[in-house]
Amino acid sequence: MNANRTAFVATSRHGLFWAGFLVFLAFLVWGLGDVLLPFVLGIAIAYLLNPVVERLSRLKMPRAAAVSLVLLCFALVVLAILALIVPRMVTQLADFAVAVPGYIDRARDYIQPRLHALLSHMSDEDYAKLRDAVSGYAGQAAKAGLSVLAGIWSGGAAVMNVLSLLFITPVVAFYLMRDWPELIRRIDGLLPRKYAAVIREQIGAMDATLAAFIRGQISVCLILASYYSVALTLLGVNFGLVIGLVAGLLSFIPFVGSTFGLVAAVLVALVQFDGYTQAAIVAGVFMFAQFMEGNVISPKLIGESVGLHPVWIIFALMAGGALMGFLGMLIAIPVAAVLGVMVRFAASQYLASSYYGATHTRRTRKLRPL
Repeated sequence: MNANRTAFVATSRHGLFWAGFLVFLAFLVWGLGDVLLPFVLGIAIAYLLNPVVERLSRLKMPRAAAVSLVLLCFALVVLAILALIVPRMVTQLADFAVAVPGYIDRARDYIQPRLHALLSHMSDEDYAKLRDAVSGYAGQAAKAGLSVLAGIWSGGAAVMNVLSLLFITPVVAFYLMRDWPELIRRIDGLLPRKYAAVIREQIGAMDATLAAFIRGQISVCLILASYYSVALTLLGVNFGLVIGLVAGLLSFIPFVGSTFGLVAAVLVALVQFDGYTQAAIVAGVFMFAQFMEGNVISPKLIGESVGLHPVWIIFALMAGGALMGFLGMLIAIPVAAVLGVMVRFAASQYLASSYYGATHTRRTRKLRPL
């Protein structure tokens, strides 16, 4: 009895220690959010590119030289993409700003007669209720949009500091990738020896989840952005490049990128072309992309064993954006993946414990993705 009580007290102390450490770390990140963006980006780049450095190191290339080569190639690829896309995007955005008043006029001419015909069948009381409801929802939507923009602006102030992004981020990425094996060894040496094997196993699961999701999702976003941009441009849709790129890059948020692209492209097609044929073709482009993404692209590039549910991803992104703005959205997915692995591990321990009471289910019960 005393032995069980002693073990329980020791476990409770360990739990309180790690809980306190995680709370301290969360408050530290929240307090330093405005200056952490270059470091977070550097860590992300190092994490994504480190496997390439490891392969070059196994080919007997000096690690510092491998890191320099990988970073240089990465920078050249990013600059080449920006040089090809940014001028066209700037031109289309300028054209869009000029065309917006005309689009508004055409949309008003299209909507007003139909709206008057609908409202003519309503009573004065119903009309007043509809007007008040629309005004209230519009005010709430505007307030929410402004608060989100303000949060992104304040939380992402480091984005405006171009010098910090251009110089600090590559330096952080370089030193992290150069010293990666030593950092891993030092962290492993700090693990409590009694639980080191379990912690390594769970960290391995977290790394597998993050690698499969982040690297796979980046590939999916790039494929969709390229497909949308090329398809809309070939169809002659105005601002097709901008709409396609934004829709593809927003595809890391489930359903948001495709919904934005579908609505924006169809509205532009309705205003630009006569009739509904071209708009229907544009809608077909997005429906085909969603079918391929859900049934072919994502299962191949990400896999079904990652265990990140779309609702969990949406919640994590919204919570991260609300708490820390742009930086919070950047770290939301890694945090969600880590929490998902921890919850699944805790659930598996519970199912294998005497509290659950059914020992045979450890072999037969399978946890659902979080």
